[in-house]
Amino acid sequence: MKPAVLPEVCPCGSGLRYAVCCGRRHGGAEFAPTAEALMRSRYSAYVLKLDEYLLATWHASTRPAELNLADDPTKWLGLEVRQHRSTGPDQAEVEFVARYRVDGRGHRLHELSRFVREDGRWYYVDGDY
Repeated sequence: MKPAVLPEVCPCGSGLRYAVCCGRRHGGAEFAPTAEALMRSRYSAYVLKLDEYLLATWHASTRPAELNLADDPTKWLGLEVRQHRSTGPDQAEVEFVARYRVDGRGHRLHELSRFVREDGRWYYVDGDY
């Protein structure tokens, strides 16, 4: 499900227009070339509540059966990527901090996420908080 209004500037923090950044990935025009790019596009998908994209980029071994963000009250406020490193030929980790607000209270999600590349595509596997 696409959001009613698409942002001009990409929520991922790249500073690029959404249409030429995560919008291309969300629309299926290209796959993320790196684990960091996938993580940024997944953050943007949470901002825009793109359940289908999140499920499609979640590795089958850890993917939930369903995801419904339509009524999620989380308001995502910003993303800071702290580190991106390769941990093998088709594995990588991305450390990030995402700020968000729920019911007026501010929170921070600090995660070290693990990604794997299969058949040329990156997938989110899991993460430690």
